[in-house]
Amino acid sequence: MQTQPASNGAAIEKLASSDPDQIALLFDIDGTLIELGPSPFEVHVPDELRTTLRHLSQITAGALALVSGRPIKDIDILFDPLKLAAIGGHGAELRLHQSIKNLAPMLSDSLRAQLSSAAALRPGIVVEDKGYSVALHYRKVPQNETWLMRHIAAACKAHADEATEVLPGKLMLEVKRPAVNKGEAVRHLMKMEPFRGRRPIFIGDDVTDESVFAVMPDLGGLAYSVTRKVDGLAGIFNSPADVRHALYRLANGQKYEQALAVP
Repeated sequence: MQTQPASNGAAIEKLASSDPDQIALLFDIDGTLIELGPSPFEVHVPDELRTTLRHLSQITAGALALVSGRPIKDIDILFDPLKLAAIGGHGAELRLHQSIKNLAPMLSDSLRAQLSSAAALRPGIVVEDKGYSVALHYRKVPQNETWLMRHIAAACKAHADEATEVLPGKLMLEVKRPAVNKGEAVRHLMKMEPFRGRRPIFIGDDVTDESVFAVMPDLGGLAYSVTRKVDGLAGIFNSPADVRHALYRLANGQKYEQALAVP
């Protein structure tokens, strides 16, 4: 009989009580640490979150990484001045210290141009050209989902010599190289210092995070989601704000509890 995941309040308590000396923290960004915006370029990162992540990285001896579909250069802009360990592009990029390692070959200029033409053909579609993939967001024009699927299929058919696959997300479709995913990148990361030997804790929210959920048992880790129900989860948070609350408590430990006790 499968154990039911902890609901929001219990998930907050469970995560907040983790031992920083024993764990590695892995976080998706959009829909997990921060709320989704109208487009990937219209989001807000609270200053308190930057402070919390900096402190969590310190108390875990650097074993904290952002695991995102965004390119690492965009992650750095979003969280400036922080430069954390990161997996970008759904596993196409990895940075542990300073340099970024590419784990996937680039898509051709021709394929990327044909995919990106969706923005001109259907205003409201937002293009993220990452080089090794192209993400097409239709949050502002959800009525164009079927058209966009056909557009992508036509572009991929016209470039049948290139190995690609389509990764669906929240009001987003991304064309990328096969066998590149967050889960395999996390496996690689967990073999490296300072992550090696620690228990990974991952929080994600989307179908793009399921590859990480799937590898957590093999790594002896725990997986949490934000709203999404997936087999094997340790807990489910109601919102990114609840995730931030749990992380703030974990970062501040007894200081937080003592502050609550002050009348």
